[in-house]
Amino acid sequence: MVDVRNDKSRLRRSVTATAWFVTLLWTIWWVDYAFHLKLLKFGVYPREVEGLIGVLAGPLIHSSFEHVFSNAVPLFVLGIAFLYAYPRSARIAVPVIWLGSGLGVWLFARSSYHIGASGLNYGMMFFLFIMGILRRDRLAATIAISVFFLYGGMVWGLMPTKPRVSFESHIFGAIMGMGCAIALRARDPSPPEKRYDWEDEAEDAVDPVIGDEWRSENDR
Repeated sequence: MVDVRNDKSRLRRSVTATAWFVTLLWTIWWVDYAFHLKLLKFGVYPREVEGLIGVLAGPLIHSSFEHVFSNAVPLFVLGIAFLYAYPRSARIAVPVIWLGSGLGVWLFARSSYHIGASGLNYGMMFFLFIMGILRRDRLAATIAISVFFLYGGMVWGLMPTKPRVSFESHIFGAIMGMGCAIALRARDPSPPEKRYDWEDEAEDAVDPVIGDEWRSENDR
């Protein structure tokens, strides 16, 4: 039988952790906006030593209300699915996606400040989708299909269509997410198949004609 209480507890922890992080993003943006702190300078600036601080700080900084909103909504959905379905993998994948996408941007991106949590979003989206292909259990497949249905259009963000959008963050986030999915595909155990009481009762019942307890007249 499935431990429903454990599932609910894990879902609650996933929602709480993701909500706190999204709240942190909104708080940082509001403080930056209200006090004119100009935190943009703490983003990733490629191939400059000072720009390395953005590898850590860049995903926390956003330039406008629209920018933080566009990242916060998918981050909330993807983050919950990510932490709920793959809690063991998340401990490794989150820092790898965060730092790996930032380092990729620092090494290869255009010379400009790169900020925002979009790299993390792309990493989680591609992680969840690839996991569904590799694992093929019911939960992984359901999440992969749902992610593709909701955010499949994000693939267009891998192309340099808008000059003020860091498509490089998207690319390296996606690469890190796919790499983590391949490396960590067996780290979380597959969820047990759900069984219901009526299934157990059906197995316990013995049919007098076709069940295991059937005897012919000659066997008596």
